[in-house]
Amino acid sequence: MSAETAASTRTPEPPRRPAERRRALGRIGASLRRAWLALAVYATVRAAGIVCVVLGARQAGKQPRTQLGHYWDSRWYVGIAQHGYGTNRPSVTHPGLTFSDLAFFPLYPALIRAVTAVVPVSGVTAGLLVAWGAAGLAAWGIHAVGELLYGRRVALTLVALWGLLPHAVIESMGYTESLLTALAAWSLYALLTGRPLWAGALALCAGATRPNGLAVAAAVCACAAAEIRRHRWRTSWRVWAGAALSPLGWLGYAVWVGVRRGTWRGYLDVQDDWGTYLDLGASGFRSARSLIMGDGYLSHYMALVVIGAALISLVGFVLRPPPLPLVVYTLALVFIALASAHYFASKPRFLLPAFPLLIPAALAMARARPRTAVLVGGALAGLSCLYGTYLLTMATSPV
Repeated sequence: MSAETAASTRTPEPPRRPAERRRALGRIGASLRRAWLALAVYATVRAAGIVCVVLGARQAGKQPRTQLGHYWDSRWYVGIAQHGYGTNRPSVTHPGLTFSDLAFFPLYPALIRAVTAVVPVSGVTAGLLVAWGAAGLAAWGIHAVGELLYGRRVALTLVALWGLLPHAVIESMGYTESLLTALAAWSLYALLTGRPLWAGALALCAGATRPNGLAVAAAVCACAAAEIRRHRWRTSWRVWAGAALSPLGWLGYAVWVGVRRGTWRGYLDVQDDWGTYLDLGASGFRSARSLIMGDGYLSHYMALVVIGAALISLVGFVLRPPPLPLVVYTLALVFIALASAHYFASKPRFLLPAFPLLIPAALAMARARPRTAVLVGGALAGLSCLYGTYLLTMATSPV
């Protein structure tokens, strides 16, 4: 038989791309099957929180949908989605000061606009749909990271704790913390599983979501630097590309604002107008001292408690550190939240994406007796539901 005849009768190889796609879908399905209980627990606790907010809002004569989807920062995001950038509003608390919507990053409003273009819903409803979907993806990503490092029981506890934080109601609001947490968790998972290009792409999206999304890029770049050093510069192009991509979302928006404002300090000036700048924690220390002296609202005292708990958890986090990407990401988030001057009552919200801080507590609860774990979980659920209702129906300071 000639070579040409043999070649013509040989069975052709199946295309690789469909096979790879099937394997990828199989991995996603397997991950969802392992995470279904954690996702069910998370959905249950957040649904309970929403029910409490609905009841509390109606009791206070307010619209639940408005409190969840068109409250404080949510109004800015919906406005950007509907009309684009360019809105300036005078400050109610600081006469003569004007706030610009350029302080808000573009990915979340873009997603709201995309949803309203496909589904006949209002911008407020679209914002809630995006936020709730992102919260589910965040819970799934947190489970994936926790399961990879510590097993399914710790992963379940980690997801439950994230959904039971005092400020967890923000995960159900038209805010960007859920979207950032989802992008960060899956970027960290990509780093832990050797997918630097995916990690960089997700970090780019995180940087286009919130200012503190830059913490994800810091984790990607730190891992790339460690990989390059380990292999003495002879490493995959994917590592270099992932590191190069990771900060482009944040940098791209900052450059765009600078061009729009006509100065390289454009974005920094916008943040200054909002009272957000780096002061290494001086304003936070003054606020904490004032609260200790007995001058503040409940939301400020709760912020002080959450910050104290985060610092205590950070000690345990450092004593038993997880892999490098989680360490860099968490330290960067904590530094941005505590070293910047902004509304003290909002600092726990800025710490919400720092889910690795919950790892020490998740490890302890996973080892605890079932009865102890149930009692602690029940207490946290009661606190989360009641405090979330207070934040959205009675608190006067920004969430």
